Amino acid sequence: MNVATFIAQRIAFNRQKSFSRFIIRLATAATALSIAAMIITIAFVTGFQQTVANKVYSFWGHLRVQQFEQDKAITAEETPLQKNDTVLRVLRKVPEIKTIQAFATKSAVISYKSEIEGLLIKGVESDYDFSNLQQFLKAGRWINFNDSLYSKDIVISQQIALELGIKVNDTVQVYFITASEGKSTVRKMNVCGIYKTGIEEYDKLFALTDLRLLRRINNWSNDEIGGYEVFLKDYHKADTVNEMLYDKYQLPGAWISRPIKDVYPNIFDWLSIQDVNRDVIFIVMSVVAIINLITCLLILVLERTRMVGILKAVGSTDWTIQKIFLYYATLIAGSGIIIGLVGGVGLCLLQQYTGFIKLDESAYYVSEAPVVIIWWQVAVVCAATLVVCYIALLLPTLFVKAIKPVKAIQFK
Repeated sequence: MNVATFIAQRIAFNRQKSFSRFIIRLATAATALSIAAMIITIAFVTGFQQTVANKVYSFWGHLRVQQFEQDKAITAEETPLQKNDTVLRVLRKVPEIKTIQAFATKSAVISYKSEIEGLLIKGVESDYDFSNLQQFLKAGRWINFNDSLYSKDIVISQQIALELGIKVNDTVQVYFITASEGKSTVRKMNVCGIYKTGIEEYDKLFALTDLRLLRRINNWSNDEIGGYEVFLKDYHKADTVNEMLYDKYQLPGAWISRPIKDVYPNIFDWLSIQDVNRDVIFIVMSVVAIINLITCLLILVLERTRMVGILKAVGSTDWTIQKIFLYYATLIAGSGIIIGLVGGVGLCLLQQYTGFIKLDESAYYVSEAPVVIIWWQVAVVCAATLVVCYIALLLPTLFVKAIKPVKAIQFK
């Protein structure tokens, strides 16, 4: 153990009461608060972004592949395309793709006991994987495809069900609108299930039914679809896979692929704003921790002026004395980081297992604050804070160089 470390430990573990003891506790508390705030922020922001994004992805997949139509909204009714073996072969070549499912959409009006509501009905096939949506099913079941012609089942949202007073197994009338022909076609359908995602844009608009029904309404052939929704193994690679479909795998010219975040940009742009909020909190908390530690170190240097003078008188270099205070301040910062780590992670785990922090689902799309703890991010926050604080603490130690031994020994 070198001299600087030995003296720093003796000072740090000295139980003698002094004004600096209060300052040390204050600096430790400020550092702990900053670390806890940063850990909580990153866990809550990550959890919120992942939870809301997964709700969108569960409903529509990560990529949408369909026919290119210039000047037409991609969320509108699709122009029919025949199931394309070439496109399927292209998609199946991509190792990052997990599931490929056909779909189509159709504008409609649902009517029940003189009450009506507009919908965009999504048609799916019998091989559709409802496991992605299972968490959103509030009552009833998913569509039964056993009917040889087409299923008369329909799944509506809880919001629509409450507005129209519909319950599971009620029979409703659905009017399918054909804008080009200026007419509508009505079908009696059975409400087999009720879902709720918590995202108002979905819950007030979308319903699920058999794709064969939409083919019949649209006079499509049995192999025509609106497009494919693609689920990836890792949704973070959506942009990369989308580019690969064009550059590497050469998707046919009549087809286009778009990430779902480009189809529904309003939700994902709002989620991206959370990154700005997170960064602002990080900056503020870091500044608070650094200012408190610098102030604390300056007070410690002033309080130990006589000790500095004596050490200089016996031949200690300025850098040796600087290291004493740097080690001391690092112990203070380290203590604050450990306390903040325990407090921040503890609160996150408490929320994760109890969900005691509630949110307005109509405003935030979730009923309770979601938390995702990514341990490497927690480690980076703690390590980066320690490094930044150590570098920042070099500045106040320069005050040691200005201290003259003769005057310092006489200092009271």
